[in-house]
Amino acid sequence: MIKENFIKLYENSFRENWDLPCYTDYGEEESYTYGQVAEEIAKLHLLFKHCSLRRGDKIAVIGKNNSRWCIAYMATITYGGIVVPILQDFKPNDVHHIINHSESIFLFTSDNIWDNLEEERLPGLRCVLSLTDFRCLHQRDGETVQKFMRYIDNELHEAYPHGFHKEDVQYTTLGNDKVMLLNYTSGTTGFSKGVMLTGNNLAGNVTFGIRTELLKKGDKVLSFLPLAHAYGCAFDFLTATAVGTHVTLLGKAPSPKIIMKAFEEVKPNLIITVPLVIEKIYKNIIQPLISKKGMKWALSIPLLDVQIYGQIRKRLIDALGGRFKEIIIGGAAMNPEVEDFFHKIKFPFTIGYGMTECGPLISYSPWNEFIQTSSGKVLDIMEARVYKETENAEVGEIQVRGENVMVGYYKNQEATKEVFTNDGWLSTGDLGTIDANGNVFIRGRSKTMILSSNGQNIFPEEIEARLNNMPFIHESLVIERNKKLVALVYPEYETLDSLGLNHTDHLKTIMDENLKNLNNSVASYERVSQIQLYPMEFEKTPKKSIKRYLYDSIAED
Repeated sequence: MIKENFIKLYENSFRENWDLPCYTDYGEEESYTYGQVAEEIAKLHLLFKHCSLRRGDKIAVIGKNNSRWCIAYMATITYGGIVVPILQDFKPNDVHHIINHSESIFLFTSDNIWDNLEEERLPGLRCVLSLTDFRCLHQRDGETVQKFMRYIDNELHEAYPHGFHKEDVQYTTLGNDKVMLLNYTSGTTGFSKGVMLTGNNLAGNVTFGIRTELLKKGDKVLSFLPLAHAYGCAFDFLTATAVGTHVTLLGKAPSPKIIMKAFEEVKPNLIITVPLVIEKIYKNIIQPLISKKGMKWALSIPLLDVQIYGQIRKRLIDALGGRFKEIIIGGAAMNPEVEDFFHKIKFPFTIGYGMTECGPLISYSPWNEFIQTSSGKVLDIMEARVYKETENAEVGEIQVRGENVMVGYYKNQEATKEVFTNDGWLSTGDLGTIDANGNVFIRGRSKTMILSSNGQNIFPEEIEARLNNMPFIHESLVIERNKKLVALVYPEYETLDSLGLNHTDHLKTIMDENLKNLNNSVASYERVSQIQLYPMEFEKTPKKSIKRYLYDSIAED
C-alpha cells in the first residue's frame, strides 16, 4: 500500500504552494493561484454540505479541459465523493447511460453539452452546474442550489468571517483503500465499463511522478490530452497539482498549428502526448525537410549527417518551447519510422505503456535509459508476466498486478471476473514480450491479431504503420476479408488538391505503387491483396485509436 494519503497530497500542496500559479485557461483571461483554487474548492464544499452530500456520492464532470473542470474534480475527491469524469466526445446516449449507471447525483458540464442532453432521461440528477462559471443550469424540484450559488460569496464569508487562509485547507480523512474515481473506458471494442480506481491506485501513479521528478514545484505544463482520460489526468493534472506545477489548459483540439503556437508561448517542462500528435508534427515539419534532394544527399555523408541531425533536433526542441526535459508518448502504438528517426537524432523522447485499469501506468523509462521499440520498464510498484497459450509461441498476453491495478468494474462482476486470471493477474489484452531487464515490447492487441492460413501471427497495426508513411495516405486500417488482407485507406485529399491531381485517375496509380512498395517491405504472409479507398477519417477513441470493430464487417465495393 502506498504510504502517502492521496487526499492529503492535495491538502499539503494547496497550503505549500498558496501564492504560485495553478491553473490557466489558454488564450483566455481565466487564471488561478493555488490559494484561489483552494478557495473555489471551499465554496463547492459548502454547496455539497448544504445539499447533504455524503462520502461516496458520485459527481460527474464532462467538458473541455479548463480550470473549472480541474476545480470540480478536486472539490469532489477532497470532500470524499467519487468523481466520474466523462469524455466530451461521447455521444449523448452514452453520457445518459454513464450518469445513470454510475448513479451520479451532481453533474458539472459545458453549457453546449448540457443543451444536447435530455434532463428527463437523467432522473437521478439533483443538480447540474456550468463549467463556464459554476452557475446552476438545472435543479430537481425542491432543491435550492440555484439560490445558494447566487449567494455563494456570502456563504463563504459566513463560514470564514476572517477570510479564507491556507490554514483553513482541511480535507476529509479517507483511507487510500476507498474508491475515489469511476473512469468509463471507451475501448476499440465498443463497450463502456466503469473502472473503479482507489486512492491507492491514483497515489501509485502520482507518487511515481513525484519520486522520479517528472514535474517539480514551479514547472509548467500544457495540458491538451482530454483530462477525462487516465493518461493526461494522471500527469498533466494530478501529479502537476500535487507538486506545485503551473498547468495551462489548451481546451481545444491540438492541431499542429494550434499546438506549436501554444508550446512556443507556454514553454512546458514536460510534454505528455499520444503518438498521433507527434506523428503529425513529423509529417508536417520534418518529413518535407529530409525528403529534399540535397538533404537526402547530405544525410548520406558521414559526420555531415550528425551535424544535420543535431540542427534538426535543435529546431524541433525550440519549436516545442525549448525547455522540456523529455516527451512521454503513450496511449497507442508509435509509428516505427518516426520512432527510428527521433532515436537517430537523439531527441529526448520516451514511450510508456498503461491502461485505464491501472490509472494508467504500467511501464516507463526516462528518455536516456529508454530502449528503442520498447514501451519502457515495468514500474517498481508493478509486476508483469507474459502468458503464452503454447510454450513455443512467439508472443503472449501481457498480464500485470500491483499497486496501480483497479479493484474491478463498477456493477459488473462478470466483466471483472473475465479480466482477472484465477491467480489474480489483470489481463491487458495486449500481446508482446518482456526482456530480462523488465522492458516491455508490445506487438499488438490480442483481439486484432490475425492468424494466417499457415499459422503465422499477423499484427495489422505493424502493416498500417508502414502504409501510413507512404505518399498521400492519411490513415489506414488492415482487415481480413475472405482469408485475405485488405487495406482500407483514407487518402490525403487536401494534398492531392493542392497539387492539382485528379482523384479518380491519379489516386489509383499512386495507390497501386504504394501497394507494390508495401508488399515488397513485409513478409510474404503479411502481404495485402488490395487497397480500398475510404471516403472519410475513421472513427476513433479519445486515445486516437481507430474503433476497429466498426469496420471489421465492411463489405467489398
